[in-house]
Amino acid sequence: MRTPSIGIVMDTEEIKHQIGVRVADTLVKSGMKLGLGTGSTMIHAIDRVCRLLREGALRDIVVVPTSFQTMVACQRAGISLSTLNDPAVDGRLDLTVDGADEVDPRWNLIKGGGAAMLIEKLVAQASDRYCIIVHSSKLVSRLGESAQVPVEIVPQALVTASRRLEALGGRAELRMATRKAGPVISEHGNFVLDVDFPEPFDPGTLEAKIMMIPGVTANGIFTCPVDDLFVGHPDGRVEHEHKDRT
Repeated sequence: MRTPSIGIVMDTEEIKHQIGVRVADTLVKSGMKLGLGTGSTMIHAIDRVCRLLREGALRDIVVVPTSFQTMVACQRAGISLSTLNDPAVDGRLDLTVDGADEVDPRWNLIKGGGAAMLIEKLVAQASDRYCIIVHSSKLVSRLGESAQVPVEIVPQALVTASRRLEALGGRAELRMATRKAGPVISEHGNFVLDVDFPEPFDPGTLEAKIMMIPGVTANGIFTCPVDDLFVGHPDGRVEHEHKDRT
């Protein structure tokens, strides 16, 4: 990996590349059952895993993608894919690597910018080791500081779920598509509400309360344990911290 020069400020894509390379080289091992998350930073990690496979540095990797975006990127890179239901996986993964929209000091997360939080949460909770990779701009003092909370709902619950979310202190807005008319449709045929919570909240409590609303299938608050955090900085540094679950 290239070492940045002192005083050099790297662009965002180069920082994402550095993070993707670092996490693949550090944590991904031969024989792993590996979950790969969604987002632009993850594309660089996927590319690195593919290169290591081609070079023979990695072998016998079983990959479970969290979205169509990740699936297509893996297929283009020549990585064969599986699911949590595959007998070779049997509902358990050795490692999952994913991105986040926000990370608080306790490593609680907001995710779902790519509307893939349902499978992302399933894969995260099925993993023996969960790793998050982010740009330093994603670090916040509290969740909701700069990102809205995505909430996936069945279309029939648009009005009722929005009102329940407002009763919890949120302001819900239906996510609209940018290159088609109408709302964003998730990979499961659902709508996505982006909910602004202006007041500080307890992540675990709000995550649970949102899931009690009829019609909600997933939300973007992640309080499952994060074992590794890789943070890329504008000067090219990539910091890696690890927490034991004990």
